[in-house]
Amino acid sequence: MNIHEYQAKAILAEFGVKVPRGKVAFTVEEAVEAAKELGGKAVVKAQIHAGGRGKAGGVKVSKSLEEVEANARELLGKCLVTHQTGPQGRIVRRLLIEELTNIQKEYYIGLVLDRSQGRLVMMASQEGGVEIEEVAATHPEKIFRETIDPLTGLTPFQANNLAYKLELPQDAVKKAAQFMMALYNAYVAKDCSIAEINPLVLTAEGDIIALDAKLNFDDNALYRHPEIVNLRDEDEEDPKEIEASKYGLSYIALDGNIGCMVNGAGLAMATMDTIKYYGGEPANFLDVGGGASEEKVTAAFKIILSDPKVKGILVNIFGGIMKCDVIANGVVAAAKQVGLDKPLVVRLEGTNVEAGKKILNESGLKLVAADSLADAAQKIVALV
Repeated sequence: MNIHEYQAKAILAEFGVKVPRGKVAFTVEEAVEAAKELGGKAVVKAQIHAGGRGKAGGVKVSKSLEEVEANARELLGKCLVTHQTGPQGRIVRRLLIEELTNIQKEYYIGLVLDRSQGRLVMMASQEGGVEIEEVAATHPEKIFRETIDPLTGLTPFQANNLAYKLELPQDAVKKAAQFMMALYNAYVAKDCSIAEINPLVLTAEGDIIALDAKLNFDDNALYRHPEIVNLRDEDEEDPKEIEASKYGLSYIALDGNIGCMVNGAGLAMATMDTIKYYGGEPANFLDVGGGASEEKVTAAFKIILSDPKVKGILVNIFGGIMKCDVIANGVVAAAKQVGLDKPLVVRLEGTNVEAGKKILNESGLKLVAADSLADAAQKIVALV
């Protein structure tokens, strides 16, 4: 789950991370009022779930209330296109009105799970304000890392070590180390999956401040954090993904034209890979799970068909806990409700497979049966 910058900063501030003063605004009038509280000067920042806003014109330094008003009027309702939004862009529906910061130097601080080690890693770099992926690709030696033992957490020694490597002024090293400790505490307490401060800035006054902040959260831990769930902005999400979440389905929209319905995340990944291997492009990742009901399967099928890019559907089920006849009933019910008129290839194996095939064969649907994943992928690619 993602949240907006202003929401991330509010969470971090609770843990002692220093952030600029700011206020969210949904209208031009609210933006002007917020700027008045900041002395008439402010940075007007578009709030969307994507990076690269500055380069796309989504961050405006405003040195008067007139400039704040003009910039807010320009940004609200604008479709902002960045390298992360794709060509379709995102509509700006809210702004962060933030005090100006006297920046002396920009840095980068990030926390992420290193899956190869099964541990959190804090990363720091003197190359702040640019995409960290670009730095990693061109100058990996400029990224410093500390692997965190889950028993001890981030230690003061590790935080100080990173702060020294950033070559900060001596009087700012302690502040930076404290900043890192607070960031780590927030990450763990809120079950984050990513915490990124880019840029972290050293001000002319010697303060260490999070000028920007990005927090992502582990969806599996959200049941512990209703306060985080309440921050969800559905305007920033694909409506199909929102609908899928209501049924507990794992769905991610992609750019292809072959809809996929599979049980199990690993099998879903293998299915998409096989489609691509035979020259096709998957339109989605959809895992109905191991214990999905007929209602869930019907909902999943409808969600796939709601994507106008979908030209054909591949159902690939290996029945264990999930029974093939349940999948078959769901497919038939959904297909009849929506009036399926697209190619459908079905591969069933496992529990109650014969019953499932019988249901499909007697359904009256125009479907193509497949004997293996490779066979199914080749058939759906040919049909679309």
